[in-house]
Amino acid sequence: MIETVIFYVFAVATVVSATAVVTVRNPVHAALFLVLTFFTSAVIWMSLEAEFLAIALVLVYVGAVMVLFIFVVMMLDINIARLREGFVRYLPLGLLVAAIMLGLMLSVVTSDVFVLDTGEPLPKPADYSNTKALGGVLYTDYVFAFEIAAVILLVAIIAAISLTMRKRAQTKYQNPSLQNKVRKADRLRIVKMPSEEKE
Repeated sequence: MIETVIFYVFAVATVVSATAVVTVRNPVHAALFLVLTFFTSAVIWMSLEAEFLAIALVLVYVGAVMVLFIFVVMMLDINIARLREGFVRYLPLGLLVAAIMLGLMLSVVTSDVFVLDTGEPLPKPADYSNTKALGGVLYTDYVFAFEIAAVILLVAIIAAISLTMRKRAQTKYQNPSLQNKVRKADRLRIVKMPSEEKE
């Protein structure tokens, strides 16, 4: 009974916080709501005995990825007023994409793939490790999808770096080709001075 209450409480909190991510106007607030979404999702995974996924979600996404998101959002200096100008113009396209995504999710959830067996689950042995089982499935059956996800994350890192690197007039840049052409005589001057005589 208590597990059902915990599930519904955190499921509602997850849906509300995820809705706030895409509805709030301030991008920093959206990132913080996404942190709350990750935390509530981790609690749901913990209640489903997926401890490794819950800890990985908190450590990797909340501890590293969200910090990166917040830094990037703050460094980009996004003009919110300019972004709102085309909201009404792209609203029909956004609603169409949202309807297509909702239809795809409903078709997947209502398919026979997710039909659960109503029987009692078999008890796991004492030495069972869901982390080991997850690693075995991840690096055998889903290794191609795992590699694609790694490439997508690499592209996201490169995109974040390229977006934040802006050329400023007051910034001094180095030219490596000119540095390689420098000779010792151009940078070093040896001055000969008479030694001090002791009295």
